[in-house]
Amino acid sequence: MSRIGNAPITIPEGVEITQAEGVVTVKGKKGELTQEMDSCVEMKIEDNTITFNRTSNAPEHRSKHGLYRSLINNMVIGVSEGFKKEMEVIGVGYRAVAKGQLLEMALGFSHAVVLQIPSEIKVSAVTEKGKAPIVTLESHDKQLLGQVASKIRSLRKPEPYKGKGIRYVGENIRRKAGKAAAKK
Repeated sequence: MSRIGNAPITIPEGVEITQAEGVVTVKGKKGELTQEMDSCVEMKIEDNTITFNRTSNAPEHRSKHGLYRSLINNMVIGVSEGFKKEMEVIGVGYRAVAKGQLLEMALGFSHAVVLQIPSEIKVSAVTEKGKAPIVTLESHDKQLLGQVASKIRSLRKPEPYKGKGIRYVGENIRRKAGKAAAKK
């Protein structure tokens, strides 16, 4: 029994959900998202709540029950409230500047890294004196937001000795002792 799949979703004010031919469309003040659904999971909309039922207890159908409930829930939250990810760029000489949909970063390479951010994502970079630059990504699409944040982090992952690199705000990096600690 899927605990996540059985939980109902409440539809907030100003969110409109339509279902046609296996495609679910969610519209809200932040934007519009669509998701294809497998026929093994049925979605019912009644009195500002959405419930999901699966057609059989096959393992594949059980796994998709919770999956589609989570995807639709993320879409509802995204079009009503939106999602936000903050990343800090830590290292001497590391910088980040947002120019429209371009994110330009100096990460210790011989050249600056320039990323074209999709139009669905709003990007901003803040640099305060004495602190690491913080890159903020905001969007209504949680999947796209996570994918872009992961791509940015992969440009310079945090290393365990000095902690330099790009990390999510609040992320804990396990630090290692260097060679000097081993000689004692």
